[in-house]
Amino acid sequence: MNGKIVGIVIMVSALIAGLGLYYLQIYGFYREVPVADVTLVSLTSQEPEPIAAGAVQAIDADSSPIRFRACFTTDLGLPLLTETYVLVDSATPRNAPGWFDCFDAEALGNEIETGTALTFLGQKNIAYGVDRIVAITDDGRGYVWHELNDCGEKAYDGTVVGEECPPLPSSLSN
Repeated sequence: MNGKIVGIVIMVSALIAGLGLYYLQIYGFYREVPVADVTLVSLTSQEPEPIAAGAVQAIDADSSPIRFRACFTTDLGLPLLTETYVLVDSATPRNAPGWFDCFDAEALGNEIETGTALTFLGQKNIAYGVDRIVAITDDGRGYVWHELNDCGEKAYDGTVVGEECPPLPSSLSN
C-alpha cells in the first residue's frame, strides 16, 4: 500500500513538473514588446537604419537573447533593399511559440530556400554575440529574429573566442 502511494506521489509530481516546464517554455517567459523601428544595416554606412514598416508585432523573453521574434509589413521592394542593405547568406529562422501565429519558421525557411524571401542584417551584436536578422518576402511580409554570430557561438559553447571578438562582458565571463 505504501509503495502505491509513493508511486502515485512521484507520478503526480512528475506530471505537475512537466506541465510547469511546458508552460514556462511556451508561455511563461515571453511577453509582447513594442518595437520602435525595424532596422537594416546600410551598405554605405554599415550602421542600422530604420525602414518603412507597419503592423509590427513582437515578442521577447529575458531568459535568452535569441528569443526575440517579430513580424511586420513593408512596401519596400526586394530590388531596392538588396542595393541598399547588407544581405546575410546563411540565416535560419528560429521557431516561435505556436501562439505567436504570424511567425512560421518552417514556411519562412522554405521561402528563403526558394528565393522568395531574402535575409538582411538588422543589427550586429544586439546582445553580445547575437545579431538581429530580418527576412523580407517578395510580397512585403517581414520577419525578425536573433541569431548567434561567430563570436556568440564560440562564447556560449566554451570555445576560446579569440582576438577577432570583442571582450566578453563580465556578466557572461563568470
